[in-house]
Amino acid sequence: MRVPGRVRCALLLWVLAMGIPRGLADRLAMPLHRAEDIFPTERWHNHGSCVVEVADGQLLACWFHGSGERKADDVRIEGARGVRTKGGIRWSPRFTLADTPGYPDTNPTMFVDGSARLWLLYPTILANTWESALMKVQVSRDFRGPGVPRWERTGVLHVTPGPEFDATMKARLPEMTAAAAGHAEWSQTTRREVQEYLDAMQHHAGDKLYRRLGWMTRAHPQVIDGTRLLVPLYHDGFSCSLMAISDDSGAHWHASHPIVGGGNIQPSVLRRSDGVLVAFMRDNGAPPKRLIVAESRDRGETWTNVHDGEIPNPGSGAEVIRLADGSWLYIGNDTEDGRNRLAVWLSRDEGRTWPSRRALETAPVESGEAWSYPSVIQTKDGRLHATYSAHDGHGGRIRHAEFAVPWVTAGP
Repeated sequence: MRVPGRVRCALLLWVLAMGIPRGLADRLAMPLHRAEDIFPTERWHNHGSCVVEVADGQLLACWFHGSGERKADDVRIEGARGVRTKGGIRWSPRFTLADTPGYPDTNPTMFVDGSARLWLLYPTILANTWESALMKVQVSRDFRGPGVPRWERTGVLHVTPGPEFDATMKARLPEMTAAAAGHAEWSQTTRREVQEYLDAMQHHAGDKLYRRLGWMTRAHPQVIDGTRLLVPLYHDGFSCSLMAISDDSGAHWHASHPIVGGGNIQPSVLRRSDGVLVAFMRDNGAPPKRLIVAESRDRGETWTNVHDGEIPNPGSGAEVIRLADGSWLYIGNDTEDGRNRLAVWLSRDEGRTWPSRRALETAPVESGEAWSYPSVIQTKDGRLHATYSAHDGHGGRIRHAEFAVPWVTAGP
């Protein structure tokens, strides 16, 4: 739903008459939803975006760009800055944020920590397989623009799962094997794929090198209790997730116990008002295809067994964030098959139910159009901003949408 121009003008005149500052009046009169491409469609592959607010009215978006993904050695991390104008967000020309020559750099994420430092995290793919990913990190205090932030620190985020990783695998795999045997509705092909996955997990769990490589970022990291940095990670080989945790501003890191469930990857983490952390994960496993959920009651160190949530998920990236009023907002493909619909859902009870939902983008399956891998934030002015991949069969681009909570709740 778009607010008619005459209504916006009337609203603007009313708030000015009431003595509300012009800047706030302008924001109140904004359309409830609008979207634009950060750059036009091109033959290059552009995917895996993330967005952060770096100053009032200013956004920084990043994504990976190249001739492919893990198998293309020309892939780098690109970025662009978005600045508020009367007509919406104006995006700068693109620039390179990170590039390891001769290697693909992929799946970037960003956040600003409690010390006002911008973090860029991304995996470099060492041998053209996701299992060979090596996590990188760059940090900046001078990032408000224009152009590329001034990186004061660049290095490797060593992910070091300990003996608890192997122990958790050994404890969970028999349970998962038994559970798989109980699914009489599964096809013979699904049963075979599940068993192959379980056998591979068992084989790799005791391999120290395999455990330490292959971890990758996707959703925004979190700052817990003002001091703990929590970076959600996933592994395509193990098809499971864990958290990289630091309690000294990123100087040292340790790995949480793994979240093991048979295809739960790309976690997005939020904290409930009672202190419980909730991880929402992409479903790369067997049916039913649902966003997968696990919980932690010790600030991310250990996690419950996973279970299927309410929201459909076709095996694609999603994100959940907490809004200023305490509501939770989900963004992702809310189908069980395909990426032709990208939607936002709203929860007023910290993720227990999701009564409000609305599509940001939708198209017939046969059109070949797809929107995926979204990133979403709420800026200081209360507006919501999402970036996401857009593909139409001819190439790829990164798209930005700006919208408001009333637009979501008024949707069909």
